[in-house]
Amino acid sequence: MIRLLSIASLIGLMTGLNPAMAQTPPQTPAEAARPARPAPPARDPKTPGYVTAKDLPDGANASFKEDGNFILGPTHNPAPEMAAQEGVPQGDVFDFTMESADSKIYPGIAREANTFAQPDPANPTRLMVKSHPAPYTRRVAVYVPKQYVPGTAAPFIVGADGPDRALFTALDNLIAQHRVPVMIAISIGNGSGDAQGSERGLEYDTMSGLYAEFVEKEVLPLVEKQYHVKLTKDPEGRATMGGSSGGSCALIMAWYHPELYHRVLTYSGTYVNQQWPSNSETPHGAWEFHEHLIPDSPAKPLRIWMEVGDRDNISTRDNFHDWVLANENMGKVLAAKGYHYQFVFARNAGHTDRAVKQQTLPEALEYVWQGYPVASPKN
Repeated sequence: MIRLLSIASLIGLMTGLNPAMAQTPPQTPAEAARPARPAPPARDPKTPGYVTAKDLPDGANASFKEDGNFILGPTHNPAPEMAAQEGVPQGDVFDFTMESADSKIYPGIAREANTFAQPDPANPTRLMVKSHPAPYTRRVAVYVPKQYVPGTAAPFIVGADGPDRALFTALDNLIAQHRVPVMIAISIGNGSGDAQGSERGLEYDTMSGLYAEFVEKEVLPLVEKQYHVKLTKDPEGRATMGGSSGGSCALIMAWYHPELYHRVLTYSGTYVNQQWPSNSETPHGAWEFHEHLIPDSPAKPLRIWMEVGDRDNISTRDNFHDWVLANENMGKVLAAKGYHYQFVFARNAGHTDRAVKQQTLPEALEYVWQGYPVASPKN
């Protein structure tokens, strides 16, 4: 497998297991001194008010052919497709970097050192935070399968918080088994930091089409030019993927630009109020998806796979920061509007849980790509 890394990429390589935090910088002394956040309580998927879900045998995944709500775990064994298999062609993976100085859309910000977001005394649903312009280096990885025919328009998936090597391995195996289309994967690193006041928070938690426009105008043309691939313009052949705020970003991309993306895959989606700066049109940030946007809008041509863990994030400072409840609410409103969706509630799982991803990613990809042509095996 070809892997081309610049010096900047090598310096920036991180080894964390949580994909949503793969590029978070080291803690400052002030951050390290703060008390550890208590572990979230384990929630019962059969809590009154939660969506009715099919309880699967321990270790089993939901069928990629079924819509609806499912409960899995507590055991999470990796799917065989998550490991390299002998005799399976391995795609080429190319790494490059993007500098903030070259971006017209995201020139770069960072939260002021040793400061944290504080509730606005006049409106506790809003946060006050100090940030300043700051440069960043963004890492991008491009996966091109061996089966790609140069010059043809290929379907593709855009992933947040990249590079995502697990995704590339899964695609090697699934493409070889003719379970998903021969697709290109573009795994885009965030612009650094996390949450309000950071570049990552600005990119992923803002309720607008801006991040999708950044990808369309500044990332995809580079991919096509540098690696001599052609990316389809058909939204049916375009998918988004992410975990945590990268997950809400994946849906935001497709929601505000359904002419660009129709397929969405999210782990521990941050469908809560993380947006900063505030926006009067969506005052509760991504919580608005299940509070107003999906219920009050005509159904869009989207196909969605999403997951949440029973020990996923929760904050009690207001009523808009419960990740489990937010994802449960998503299941309700998507069902009510007749969407093709699959919602997985994972027992014995935390936020963007690595073991759950290792268990479910092949099935999730196969579900998300249902209905798109897949090449038949040659006799």
